[in-house]
Amino acid sequence: MNWRQIFLVLKREYLTRVKSKGFIWATILVPVGFAAFIGIVVFISVWESDVSFEIGILDETSQVAESLVEMNAARYLNYSEMPVDSLRAMVQREQITGYIVITEENITENRSLELIYSGSGGIQLLTSLQADIREVIREERLRRAEVSPEIQAIYDTRIALDSRRLTREGLDVDDDTLFFSIVGMLMGIIIFVAIFSYGGYITRGVIEEKTNRIIEVIASSVKPIELLTGKMAGVGALAITQFSIWILAFLGLSSLAGPVAMSLMSQQPQLEGDLAEAQAELPFFLDMPAIETSLIIFFVIFFLLGYLLYSSLFAAIGSAADSDTDTQQLMLPITAPIMIAYFIMLHTWRSPDSVLSVVSSMIPFFSPILMITRIAITEVPIWQISLAIFLMLVTFAGTMWLSAKIYKVGILSYGNSASFKDLLKWVKQ
Repeated sequence: MNWRQIFLVLKREYLTRVKSKGFIWATILVPVGFAAFIGIVVFISVWESDVSFEIGILDETSQVAESLVEMNAARYLNYSEMPVDSLRAMVQREQITGYIVITEENITENRSLELIYSGSGGIQLLTSLQADIREVIREERLRRAEVSPEIQAIYDTRIALDSRRLTREGLDVDDDTLFFSIVGMLMGIIIFVAIFSYGGYITRGVIEEKTNRIIEVIASSVKPIELLTGKMAGVGALAITQFSIWILAFLGLSSLAGPVAMSLMSQQPQLEGDLAEAQAELPFFLDMPAIETSLIIFFVIFFLLGYLLYSSLFAAIGSAADSDTDTQQLMLPITAPIMIAYFIMLHTWRSPDSVLSVVSSMIPFFSPILMITRIAITEVPIWQISLAIFLMLVTFAGTMWLSAKIYKVGILSYGNSASFKDLLKWVKQ
């Protein structure tokens, strides 16, 4: 192969696409959208709602209402002396949000309580009311059973489980499994979307060149394998450029948003002066644990290998079709493994060390999505990572050979769209 020719194709492919309006707008709009998303989340986090919900309590036992009032005097109002009809009228006049009648049967016979309300408050209000009612009725039952305060304290105790991860070097480090589970899944989804997006770039680019007959001019001076390699490298360089800009924007916005959000939250009356509480209220992505450099390196490796593995096949499909519509019938062998890997990833996210997750992550067509998900979540043996990379390289060599055979004939074929039978014939030539 003539590497100078490959570089010229790469340069043309890269410069043509990097100057396109679609690329420029996509590169700008993603960080802008992320900034808007951060702004909305921070706004929601620091917003102090002045909406209050008042729930009247008609307590026929005279034992529970006061406990609820002590729990939240702004929400619970003791209307035990008021008839039900008056409470219903107050709800209709919007003087109170709703009311609950507590009877002896609710305590002794485990009968469900009923909230009569205007419909305001939503799920958050209903969940809060349910938790409060459960707590005060449980305390009343314990009191009637003459359980000592010590036993009640034991009953109310909830033992937390704090986990720490022991590294291979013998160091105890904070265990951020939930955070890295989310990171792993996001990385898998990013690679999943990127393979389709940049693979689509190549397919559409080949079809456009065939339609405009540009390919005939290019093929007269460049070998098909050189053209294929340069086109893949050019779009790959485009992907790296775009992702680099997005990552830098993400890190920059995250580093600025965290302090700004904490400053705004500390100015709230209920959090003023309490920075620890303000820190705890931050959205998780504004107070992120450190991401190891090795994870970023593995992400880049599996992204590039996944891109190379599939992009050659996307180029072959583009060469065999005359329009975007014609590619649909040929795409199934490519899209099926990607979709299967995506669905297995949903299992891997929950159980990264299961047999299905381990075996699937070493299958070359699944590895780009599944292995990076496992690496982020759990300790993956280095031999598994090495084997997955080796198998992907071997498979890439095979798909590149296969794609080159199809591409060589397909780029100069016009008329009817090729079938799988035609592709097999081209490979044998």
